[in-house]
Amino acid sequence: MFIPLHDANRLRHIRFQYVTVGLIVVNFIVFALTWFGTENVQVAAILGLGYIPSVAFDNAELPPEYMLVPETLTYLTYSFLHNDIWHIGGNMLFLWVFGDNVEDAMGHVRFLVFYLASAAGGALFHGLVAPVSQAPLIGASGAIAGVVTAYLMLHPRVKIW
Repeated sequence: MFIPLHDANRLRHIRFQYVTVGLIVVNFIVFALTWFGTENVQVAAILGLGYIPSVAFDNAELPPEYMLVPETLTYLTYSFLHNDIWHIGGNMLFLWVFGDNVEDAMGHVRFLVFYLASAAGGALFHGLVAPVSQAPLIGASGAIAGVVTAYLMLHPRVKIW
């Protein structure tokens, strides 16, 4: 198993990775709000904000009490929900190690757009593979996969501890 702790790649174009840190903070705030909420809050968040392929592809309908955002927004909102501390910890560790250098290469705004597009792409791919699935997809893994891929393309020879 690969667990990145640090890379030997300093920032060259930006002074601080505001978007990377902001995404980590937002993810932990959403996690705290849902994790420490009642079971009803947790279920409502997962069903209302998670990406459910069968709902997105109009094969099923979500009960009205769980319609927290329009269906199309769940292509993004799912990526801010996490199942447990290990789930969010792993995703945010990868974002911390790799996100700063991708943000440095792209700039703040382009990195944010790229991150959100990677999240949406991950949800869309999941939906295309399992269009009738009624299981909610949650977690930032799609976005993180995009960030790690960009990092490896930008810095293929950097040492990672």
